Amino acid sequence: MISVVACMEATCELSDPQASEALGKRIATQLQRGDVIALFGDLGAGKTTLSRGVLRGLGHAGPVPSPTFTLVQHYATDDLSVAHFDLYRLTSRDEIFELGLDEACHEGAVLIEWPEILDDALPEERLEVHLSDAGNGRSVRLVARGAWADRLSTLTI
Repeated sequence: MISVVACMEATCELSDPQASEALGKRIATQLQRGDVIALFGDLGAGKTTLSRGVLRGLGHAGPVPSPTFTLVQHYATDDLSVAHFDLYRLTSRDEIFELGLDEACHEGAVLIEWPEILDDALPEERLEVHLSDAGNGRSVRLVARGAWADRLSTLTI
């Protein structure tokens, strides 16, 4: 049986870190339990900054550090729990499941920095955020798969 998943793309320029946070806040308006946001980009591309925007958009007022050393940070907001993973230091995809990725997907939403290690184990339904340098700012390409395809059209980017 062949599975067909809807896909939609959008691109925009982000002039500064505040614009990255603002995009994260707009994404937060569409975030639901079970959602996966996969954040792609080089070191310093703004993955954590965008994640901070998502969490701010959900009402989290505390610090949002990069989970590079802790591997996962958990946040409880009024409407949704969020697990923020950083897979940069992992050497095999099995390690991510030991960190509780499956459970986190069932309990709330998941933000994943450096999702490349998961390859085909990434859920089919997800929002991919591809960040790259663009002059003095960043370029972002959003790839919405599955239910995110409809939700992406409601974001004003």
